[in-house]
Amino acid sequence: MNAPEYFRKSEDFSLVLGGPLYQLLISSRLEDSALGHLRRRIIVITLLAWLPLFLLCLLDGKVLGGVSLPFLYDSEMHMRFLLALPLLIAAELMVHRRIRIVVRQFLDRGIIPEGLLPRLGEIIDSAMRLRNSIFVEVALLLIVFVGGHFFWSTMSGMEQVVQKTATWYGSKSGAGVLLSPAGYWYSFVSRPVFQFIFLRWYFRLFVWVRFLWQVSRLDLHLIPTHPDRAAGLGFLSASIYAMSLLILAHGVLLSGLIANRILYAGAKLM
Repeated sequence: MNAPEYFRKSEDFSLVLGGPLYQLLISSRLEDSALGHLRRRIIVITLLAWLPLFLLCLLDGKVLGGVSLPFLYDSEMHMRFLLALPLLIAAELMVHRRIRIVVRQFLDRGIIPEGLLPRLGEIIDSAMRLRNSIFVEVALLLIVFVGGHFFWSTMSGMEQVVQKTATWYGSKSGAGVLLSPAGYWYSFVSRPVFQFIFLRWYFRLFVWVRFLWQVSRLDLHLIPTHPDRAAGLGFLSASIYAMSLLILAHGVLLSGLIANRILYAGAKLM
């Protein structure tokens, strides 16, 4: 394989174009090979998670009243499904476009010596195989449906809120939390969808970190006196900008979690 072919291979690098869910979205026409139909994808997935909750609460009389924490007053839930979830989906396009440019810089700047180009090709192929792993996405599904309910109930403060007040998704009972119809959809559809997309991002970050670690083990052509003050690797900071929507989604989740605990569980900000 000659140098131009390695350049093309680097341009094919993507953290998001692969995996069973990606293939499913393509077959359902919610996505294409260039991550098109972004608006359609955001609308469909967001409505799947949020709209049934609203309709079930409407039928149950818990949209604006009927319980101490009605549906429309649950800031954490709305921020998760109406803000964080669309951000996580939109982040795919930004990461896809910008990370491949970062990878291309290893070649454009001559940081990878020509004799190590075959090894770089192997590293890229390894990253893409891991990204496409069916086993990993099945494992993520198992994590979501087996351990996700307990983890999210504890970390989000759901049980603490229910212990303090009746909510649109459930109320306190002798056996624990008694879920409403909306609560069942929330627990077994909306929240697992969000958890899977959320954890899938952490897997992609692992693929990226693993790729960078493997590249760092090569005998790179670095310049200690490079003006970027990073031996010529300053371009890697652009990967942070590529992840900006992902970082913003985490901030949204945290603010919603804090708001619910303060407003309805009696917690203090500190």
